[in-house]
Amino acid sequence: MNHKGQLFLLLIQSVCITWLVILEFNDYAFGMFEMPRWALLAALCVTTGLLIFIRFRVRTRLKQMTVELRRAMSGNLKTRLFAKDDNIWNEVIFSINELLEQLENVQIETIQSEAARKSLLSSISHDIRTPLTSIIGYVTALKDQVAISEQEQREYLEIVSRKSDELKVLIDEIFTMAKLDADEMPQVAESLDFTEMAREALIAFLPELNIYGIELKVQIPDEKCLILADRLSVMRIIGNMIKNAMYYGREGKVLGVELAEVSDEYQLLIWDQGPGISKAELDHVFERMYRTDPSRNVSSGGSGGGSGLGLAIAKALVEKNSGRIWAESIPWHRTVFGIAFKKQLRIK
Repeated sequence: MNHKGQLFLLLIQSVCITWLVILEFNDYAFGMFEMPRWALLAALCVTTGLLIFIRFRVRTRLKQMTVELRRAMSGNLKTRLFAKDDNIWNEVIFSINELLEQLENVQIETIQSEAARKSLLSSISHDIRTPLTSIIGYVTALKDQVAISEQEQREYLEIVSRKSDELKVLIDEIFTMAKLDADEMPQVAESLDFTEMAREALIAFLPELNIYGIELKVQIPDEKCLILADRLSVMRIIGNMIKNAMYYGREGKVLGVELAEVSDEYQLLIWDQGPGISKAELDHVFERMYRTDPSRNVSSGGSGGGSGLGLAIAKALVEKNSGRIWAESIPWHRTVFGIAFKKQLRIK
């Protein structure tokens, strides 16, 4: 019985009791009201019995809810309570079910986070061990004078130097990712010329582009493109994206950089014509330590190109600066990584 029904029974019970009290204090009317008194007593018994029955049913339902909640507390968060025809009970049940659903989502996220953490630690361990093993091997060879000629020694030292650089880049990126997770990288928003920053970031990679014979195609406007963001973060974002395109799209022999005004934002597109990324992998390219198909793995001689953290760092920094980042790919035609920031309003 719903809440209104219970109130109705209580009202009838109160009327019966009140009327019986009135009859008790009016003895002269006893004969006239003899039948109504028995009727009132019968009505009082019926309503009292119904209310007692409702009380036991409520108690039973509370016990059932307690059992279900204890089952949920023991770990079975898929447990749900069933609604009845009482609106007040339904509100309580819906609230409990909503809380159970939230707890289930937290449990799922915790399991996924734990799995991701283990995978991340495994990947980091592997990526640190690989160059470190090479460094130890070549240093041992030099110490044991395995390399006899000066040419061999120089080659060994060059390999040790390159592997050391790779290891330093990886450790720096791990440290940066940890600082981002701990929110220990304050973002100081200031007015920036997106055009100037794109050119400045690109200039740093010109020597490597020449070494690998990569053609550069640039479409950057001459006028200022003002945005509001943290300078160091924007430089890091652009640098990571260019580095990613260089090392994973190197076989395409082309690197494109385009800056354009689209609606109320400025978009920077960095693209290559390399092996590309499959549709199934596009949703994962910004995940930590994620590596795409081996066809896009860095070829020999790269420095820090395959750490798997560059794009994850870029994504985190873009989001901290209220921007957006995305990826599109048509293999061997055009693989694009884009970032966009809102235009800064010019104050006249």
